[in-house]
Amino acid sequence: MRMIQIALALVFLLASLTAQTFEFKSLSGLTPVNVKTELAAYRGRPAIRLVDDPSRAPSPAGAGHAMAVLSGSDFEDGTIEADLAGAPRSGAGEAARGFVGIAFHIQPDGSHFECFYLRPTNGRADDQLRRNHSTQYTSEPDFPWQRLRSQNPGVYESYTDLEPEVWTAMKIVVSGTHAKLYVNGATQPCLIVNDLKLGKTHGKVALWIGADTDGHFSRVTLKK
Repeated sequence: MRMIQIALALVFLLASLTAQTFEFKSLSGLTPVNVKTELAAYRGRPAIRLVDDPSRAPSPAGAGHAMAVLSGSDFEDGTIEADLAGAPRSGAGEAARGFVGIAFHIQPDGSHFECFYLRPTNGRADDQLRRNHSTQYTSEPDFPWQRLRSQNPGVYESYTDLEPEVWTAMKIVVSGTHAKLYVNGATQPCLIVNDLKLGKTHGKVALWIGADTDGHFSRVTLKK
């Protein structure tokens, strides 16, 4: 019994040494790209608020993308866990969905990255086709959602139950060129990608929002 306890303690110790948690009690350690960032209290939690700015200048990340890069991150394989909430920003058009997610494997110049994101207003829409577009994988800039949807309908997006303005737990598990997306503690992934477009690589992680979005993030944990 004693040996088992020691072994379990070592497992937890190793896990803690390979985990990195960002709790966003300040703006330090964040590099904003095409986005406004501020500290906020949101639904009972301290958070970082990201607001899409339609007047922002273009960047290498491409039009329609706004993110806050975790400057101390470097991620290849493992798990990314995040608590986030998204909704269309005030004054947004009808096409706004509250796009909110996590970008990873961001390359040094910021021009290429992988991303899993949610469309919270789609999760409980009355239109089934719109529900089927609740989650999305993209690899920017070569594989935006438009290209993936037209060339491989239904392969890189899926349905999952979502609500706008509500804290949502997202987990991304990456192994080589394979990735799985889990939402709200589900034991089964809601989206599986077997061909990450950047291949086997590593890079920084970022809080990501799409156009016309008001997004909040309370925690991100990287487990390598």
